[in-house]
Amino acid sequence: MSENPPERDLIEVRKAVFRPLRRGNALEDTVARLVQTLRLGVVAPGASLPPERELAASFGVSRDTVREAIRELADAGYLEPRRGRYGGTFVADPLPFPTDAEHADPADIDDILGLRFVLESGSARAAAGRTLDAETRAQLWARHEVALTAGPGEYRRLDTLLHLEIAEAAGIPSLVALVAENRARINAWLDTFPLLPRNIEHSGQQHEQIINAILMGQPDAAEDAMRGHLEGSEALLRGFLA
Repeated sequence: MSENPPERDLIEVRKAVFRPLRRGNALEDTVARLVQTLRLGVVAPGASLPPERELAASFGVSRDTVREAIRELADAGYLEPRRGRYGGTFVADPLPFPTDAEHADPADIDDILGLRFVLESGSARAAAGRTLDAETRAQLWARHEVALTAGPGEYRRLDTLLHLEIAEAAGIPSLVALVAENRARINAWLDTFPLLPRNIEHSGQQHEQIINAILMGQPDAAEDAMRGHLEGSEALLRGFLA
């Protein structure tokens, strides 16, 4: 018996994945949605994706965003752009999914990411609500600058240190340990798929918004900026793992 889904079922799945994105992190969400189509087999290995203009219309994003997302996934080995009369963007065959990523428990993902939202958005808010001394202010900005210029080999470590620095600035000693434990779980998942250079750049911009809000003593803005940042990384995690 064939393992391929009935055509009617596949049409319904295509409707589910090729639909407008709802979050504010257009690039990360587009990457995540494209990865989801690959993991679900909506577009089979060796087959071509819909044209960029069709994807842009389906997702409700610009063609530039779709093009960037395709470029990121092509660089990571998931897609293969081809030129010429029979060109297009083709799914890699085989796909380079790490085996560890395929066995992530959805309940664990929900639990760890949910806790991260509470811990890290709360950290940013608490840090922005305090009067920070000069040393803490300088250390926050220094952590941001170091992460901003990091290459792929060092980025996740330095990104982690920046988030821990924010937790430290919140002035709640036990919070740092909780953030560290939570981040260790998340890093284990992040390490199962490649860093995307454009995502690193976007994260740097979001980090700057978070740190500026903290240093300016704006708790609402700091929390909102952190939540937006976490939503972007959550979209990628769910796209690759869920």
